Amino acid sequence: MKIGIMGSGSVGCYVGGALAAAGHMPVLVGRAAMGDRLADGILITRYDGTEHFAANGSFIFSQDVSALADCDVILVCVKSIATRSAAETLAPLAGPDALIVSLQNGISNPAVLAECLAPRNVLAGMVGFNVAEIGTNRFHCATSGEIVIGEGGGAQALVEAFDTAGIPSAVSADIESVQWGKLLYNLNNAVNTLSGMPLKRQLAIRPYRLVMAALIREALTVFKAAGIIPAKAGKAPPNLLAPILTLPNWLFLRVARGMLDVDENAKASMLLDLERGRQPEIDWLNGEIAALGRKTGVATPANDRIIALVKAAFSGEGQRAFTGEELKRAVLG
Repeated sequence: MKIGIMGSGSVGCYVGGALAAAGHMPVLVGRAAMGDRLADGILITRYDGTEHFAANGSFIFSQDVSALADCDVILVCVKSIATRSAAETLAPLAGPDALIVSLQNGISNPAVLAECLAPRNVLAGMVGFNVAEIGTNRFHCATSGEIVIGEGGGAQALVEAFDTAGIPSAVSADIESVQWGKLLYNLNNAVNTLSGMPLKRQLAIRPYRLVMAALIREALTVFKAAGIIPAKAGKAPPNLLAPILTLPNWLFLRVARGMLDVDENAKASMLLDLERGRQPEIDWLNGEIAALGRKTGVATPANDRIIALVKAAFSGEGQRAFTGEELKRAVLG
């Protein structure tokens, strides 16, 4: 099985490097700058101390999407804002029997891929861990978590390839519920971005957690109205997330050890995008909740407000970093 990766960012390089180190010879497509960074190979590390190295020659890197033409599986790892463009570029190139898998944030990307790449088999996926880029060519899995792939032809073989590469993975018959469950956790990406600090430090500050709890409560209300039952995507069941987050610090630090099982320097991908001058994925995270709220007639004021704050921060027209109390006042009043 020849595996290609479109979008060689943090997740793409981590997965590609792990596959390469396991002998799979993946094809990575990305920008020239990333190709230069990977010229000496890819170093893969994990929070538990595991380390693997993919030497130059154990993978193929190209700026040309046509390098994916003969791949049996194409993992789409581009940012959500680039999904349609990537799919339209792949459409005339990908083999008719290629399996396309979305390893992206949000809910709607697989539908966009399926629309542009029909009749190819398109499966949704969920990446349940955080990847940090450290130095030139090190990609570090900073949290626990697994990749979950939707049920369908080729899914089990792909999961087996991930397993041989040391990437925990599974197939789910209800991938949408898994995606909605992960989205609840990803609502914190906006909070972390506006905090301007690593995840572990941000989660230890209660006012930030109160904002996250409000975002999650709104999301659960919208889910109920839409008939959506989110799957458990982390250490706590969805209905217990908000109550746990609102606990006083002394109790939260004891009860939520799993949530805090992250590297000291791990940051949300959206915060990294802000630091690097890129566009935010907010419309595919909190924006999914706001859009579903409009569809179901449920108000989502907290999510609406944090979307506006994130967009203002990225545009340079608003405040980039808030203390916990400042963000609580700005979002919750």
